[in-house]
Amino acid sequence: MFINLSFLNSFVKMGLYQQLRKTFRSDEYKGIQKLRLISWRKEPVTVKIERPTRLDRARSLGYKAKQGFVIVRTRVRRAKRLRPLLKKGRRSKHRRRKKIVNKNYRQIAEERTAKKYTNLEVLNSYYAGEDGKHFWFEIILVDPEHSVIKSDKNINWICSSKHRGRAFRGLTSAARRSRGLLNKGKGAEKIRPSLRAHLRKAH
Repeated sequence: MFINLSFLNSFVKMGLYQQLRKTFRSDEYKGIQKLRLISWRKEPVTVKIERPTRLDRARSLGYKAKQGFVIVRTRVRRAKRLRPLLKKGRRSKHRRRKKIVNKNYRQIAEERTAKKYTNLEVLNSYYAGEDGKHFWFEIILVDPEHSVIKSDKNINWICSSKHRGRAFRGLTSAARRSRGLLNKGKGAEKIRPSLRAHLRKAH
C-alpha cells in the first residue's frame, strides 16, 4: 500500500518554528488576522491569554509553557502623544501640546502591563497586530516568587532584586532600543551608560 507523504517535505526541510514564521507571512494568515482584530477591538485594553498568538516569536524571547509564565495582550492607541487642549488663557508658561516621549509603543505597552500586574516582571514582548487606531503587543511576564521559576537555572536570574521593576528602568529589549543601546561602535560613543550620565560626566 502506497501512502503519499509529499506534503511532509516542507516540514522535513525546515523546522517547526521556521514553518510557523513562514505561515505568519502568508496571505491566508492575513485573512485570519483581520477577523482576530475585530474581536480584539471589543476586548479590554489588557487581556490575559492562555497561550501566545505567535509561538515562534514567544519561544525565541524566552517563553516556556510552564508554571510562572504569563502572557498578556495589551492594546496601545496609535496617535500623537498630546497633552489636554487648553481652551482658555494665553500664557507664555503654557507648554506645547506634543510630548517628546522618546519611547516606542512596545515599551509603553510593557510599562502599562507591568503597572497592572505588580507582582510579575516583564521578560520581553513582541508585536501581535495593528489596525488604523491601535497597536497590539503580547507581553511575556514572569512570577519571580514562583518555585518553578526559582528552580529553573535559565530564568532564575530575574528573581534577583536588581531586576525588580525592570520595565520602568529601561532594562527590557524595547526600552534598550529606545535608549539607543542596541547600537555599538562608531556613533554610539555617548549613549553608555546613558546619554544623561555621559553629559553629567562631561561637565
